[in-house]
Amino acid sequence: MADYSFDIVSDYDKTELNNVFGQTQREIDNRYDFKNTPAQIEWLNNEKTGLKIIGNSEWQIDAILEIVRKKLAARNQSQKVLDTSNKAILSNLQAIKVIPFKQGLNQENAKKITGIIREQYPKIKTQIQGDSIRINSNSKDDLQGVMKLLNQQDFDFPLNYMNFR
Repeated sequence: MADYSFDIVSDYDKTELNNVFGQTQREIDNRYDFKNTPAQIEWLNNEKTGLKIIGNSEWQIDAILEIVRKKLAARNQSQKVLDTSNKAILSNLQAIKVIPFKQGLNQENAKKITGIIREQYPKIKTQIQGDSIRINSNSKDDLQGVMKLLNQQDFDFPLNYMNFR
């Protein structure tokens, strides 16, 4: 019997987010309601681990964030990658909101995922490996069932499946 496996990670596609950033920037430049305002979007740092949205009010920041969400959806990327928990900072007639990207599974989330898998599929072996989870089984069908089960869950972080063997 062959042993099949895959890894569960929480990550994002940097290339797709780069495309989303460019498209959002072009739409901000072209929208009439953003003319003559400080509305813009910037990378959080040189590693591109998040976004910094600048506007003249929280309304404008929310409008730009909605553009980002639409662009993510159009490129089949999860909106759960955006950590919008930070509040906007208002100063000098400008509002700035920092939105880091969620990356990596912490121990608490990894335990939650393995618990769900063990509950539904007791024969499948799960192993937490740092910020990823290795799933092993003798059946490809069980592995596909695990993916379907996890996709039905409502986690507040994105899930990706890698290293199919």
